[in-house]
Amino acid sequence: MARARPSYVCQNCGAVSQRWQGKCEACGEWNTIIEEGAALGVGGAAARKGLVGRAFALESLSGASKPVERIVTGISELDRVAGGGFVPGSATLIGGEPGIGKSTLLIQACATLAQRGGRVVYVSGEESTEQVRLRASRLGLSSAPVQLAAQTLVEDIVATLGSGDSPKLVVLDSIQTMWSDAVESAPGSVSQVRASSQALIRYAKSSGAAVVMVGHVTKDGQIAGPRVMEHMVDAVMSFEGDGAHAFRVLRATKNRFGATDEIGVFEMTGAGLAEVANPSALFLAGRDVSAPGAAVFAGVEGARPLLVEIQALVAPSTLGTPRRTVVGWDGARLAMVLAVLEAHGGLKLGGYDVYLNVAGGLRIGEPAADLAAAAALVSSLVGVALPHDAVYFGEIALSGAVRAVGHAGLRLKEAAKLGFLRAYTPSGAAKDEDAGRLPTSTVSSVASLVAEIAAAGVAARPRKKDEA
Repeated sequence: MARARPSYVCQNCGAVSQRWQGKCEACGEWNTIIEEGAALGVGGAAARKGLVGRAFALESLSGASKPVERIVTGISELDRVAGGGFVPGSATLIGGEPGIGKSTLLIQACATLAQRGGRVVYVSGEESTEQVRLRASRLGLSSAPVQLAAQTLVEDIVATLGSGDSPKLVVLDSIQTMWSDAVESAPGSVSQVRASSQALIRYAKSSGAAVVMVGHVTKDGQIAGPRVMEHMVDAVMSFEGDGAHAFRVLRATKNRFGATDEIGVFEMTGAGLAEVANPSALFLAGRDVSAPGAAVFAGVEGARPLLVEIQALVAPSTLGTPRRTVVGWDGARLAMVLAVLEAHGGLKLGGYDVYLNVAGGLRIGEPAADLAAAAALVSSLVGVALPHDAVYFGEIALSGAVRAVGHAGLRLKEAAKLGFLRAYTPSGAAKDEDAGRLPTSTVSSVASLVAEIAAAGVAARPRKKDEA
């Protein structure tokens, strides 16, 4: 029998080559190609054994389907992101930076669900059972009937889960530590992660248990391992947060059974992760209403309205190339807004350092924040505080016009609920449903925004005696 030749697999993108090389030709990354043993594919193994496929029956789209009863963990923010709870037989992948709170969130979910009845299994590949017990004791969850294990061999895990009653929820922390006997490579490699994920997903579909896999992330925030793993699972969630802040955001980027871009907000406390029922009030707490350069943005994350403060500082620069520093927003978006303010707003920002920050450690991705960012920048440059009872939202076009955005009524309702008295919006927002709940001031262009803020600065400036 001819010896199987080893293959060389990129650990970043999963590309396979027949020889080792320093740079991956597919993704361009250096020193990511590792030699792995050649695993026989399904077709190759079948061809060697002389097996023939078996025909199966096909079904039509029409037909009665049973309503699916979701597995509710009892943590409303987690259930919200999952679409109302985990679907039986589903596979979910949760990624996040080290120490962000992934294991804490999942052990809390396991304990809450186990206390309500049903078999819950927590399998750790990174910690011993004693370490998991210490965390549970610190969180006050020692009495929860969660079944623990510290194993990494996938075949043993599937055999153990198959004995006895089928569990409702299975957590594997983490998928990068799991390995399979069918693949000849080290744990954490692309082949091992792919094979382990396939085995666990196959178990979830056949048993009806909801399987949650924890995934490591790379230095750029992407889930480590093959990209195909995110296509294999039913839902992908990202646990985000800033180590300097207590807030944590669970964001759904893929969900076959619910809405995408949904978020859940948590606060890290000494007793674990606490749910935040009203994140807008939390993100706006402690803001200085009299300071220039701060604007309240009325945003929407998924189906949830969220009010956050955008802070800007425009200061004279002593450098040949002024600084442009952004935290919590897209740097390319800031460069575009600055260019539009110069071209259509009449501002000269080439000699100023610009710093932009989203308060609370939240990251904003929607273009509706353009108007709030522009208002904060102009306010800092002019030195005039914006109205403390106003919110801003709208997309800025390259022509200088302010374009309408979706969910205007939802944004206005959230602002009115928190006590804001007016909103600066594009012209289309006044036609949205429920827009009458809050008085709106239409901003048609960047030039009109700059003129209004500058006029407020002139009016607020004290007049000299000879002008009185």
